[in-house]
Amino acid sequence: MKRIYLIIASVLLSVAAFAQQSIDTDFTQTKMIKLSGKTTPKAGHITFNGVDQLSMTYTIPEGDYFIIEGNMVKMNMDGKKAELDAEKVKKVKLQRATLLNCLSGNWEQAAIDNEAETTITEKDGLKTIIIQTNVPKSGYKLVELTYRLSDGTLTHMVLEETIGVINTYELK
Repeated sequence: MKRIYLIIASVLLSVAAFAQQSIDTDFTQTKMIKLSGKTTPKAGHITFNGVDQLSMTYTIPEGDYFIIEGNMVKMNMDGKKAELDAEKVKKVKLQRATLLNCLSGNWEQAAIDNEAETTITEKDGLKTIIIQTNVPKSGYKLVELTYRLSDGTLTHMVLEETIGVINTYELK
């Protein structure tokens, strides 16, 4: 009986380790357009409250930002500003939910929302989760997440959009 309790406690701790409460760190980003092969390096700071508040402020290029405040998504990317209500724009709603779920460690829900298959591997102290759909709706075609096993911290994230833009993030 004692062994069963230890196994249950171990599983619960493992699951809890991947539930990010918050993120506050610098990041680098590489944006690649698949069709042209053009890449653009970016960098900045990300702050995430673990629920529905996300702020990515860019130092390269300076002045760019991507902010989620509840259902509102605000951005200034590459000189293009937008403010969208995710409840009114289906694609934005799905991408917002996917991003927040991946950052919070709830990748299972991101896979369900995108009607996607998952592949999970563990190697060298890292857990990598690939979420991929063969029939992308309006969200992401592929999401790759890498978490440190020791503390569940997200260190690497790749988001491939259905339009052929791939954003790779390295969190410090």
